[in-house]
Amino acid sequence: MVKLAKKAKSLTAKLGDNQKLYGVDEAIQLLKDLKTTKFDESIEVALNLGVDPRHADQMVRGMVVLPSGTGKDVKVAVFARGDKAEAALAAGADKVGAEDLLEDMQAGNLDYGRVIATPDMMGIVGRLGKVLGPKGLMPNPKLGTVTPNVAEAVKAAKSGQIEFRVEKAGIIHGGIGKMSFGNEAIRANFNAFVDAIVKAKPAGAKGKYLQKVSVSSSMGPGLKIDLAEIHG
Repeated sequence: MVKLAKKAKSLTAKLGDNQKLYGVDEAIQLLKDLKTTKFDESIEVALNLGVDPRHADQMVRGMVVLPSGTGKDVKVAVFARGDKAEAALAAGADKVGAEDLLEDMQAGNLDYGRVIATPDMMGIVGRLGKVLGPKGLMPNPKLGTVTPNVAEAVKAAKSGQIEFRVEKAGIIHGGIGKMSFGNEAIRANFNAFVDAIVKAKPAGAKGKYLQKVSVSSSMGPGLKIDLAEIHG
């Protein structure tokens, strides 16, 4: 522990001015150099946007596939019947059902990272609004989680598709991988995540849209990225 503390102190000293701007690749490597924990930390990106999400025309929300995956096993539940249910299971869904899945969730079994439904099941799913809504799990056609093609939606969720949504303060946070990922894999995920948010710029956004971007690890510092490296 003493060695780790000394390493952390010497590396933190290298950071110097906390207002310094870093290149993306430089920041990724520095987070790895600063790592002092034994567990596989997550790497996250935070974006400060020039939007006020209280206005509907300034909401930023969507899905993006991280090309290098997330490093996490996403549990997926699907509301479907018949052939659609079989297709969802074949695609790797962890739980598939209808009224039985409704009862299971009402009983408190909500350990899922994504909930998907066919359009005809929304009458059932709607009864879970107060349960799924606060957890951000309510299926939504705009996000592709209410769809007749449940197999594709399951595969996307399992292969690294994540949702992003701007918070009240105009900030979006997202996990872009694990410390054990190669630097190029993390950079590819960073690019995909930021590009998706740049493309999702809402019509009501005024002035500078992308105001600040930083990357951090679970236990590490936040490193500010030089926006000159980011298009948009």
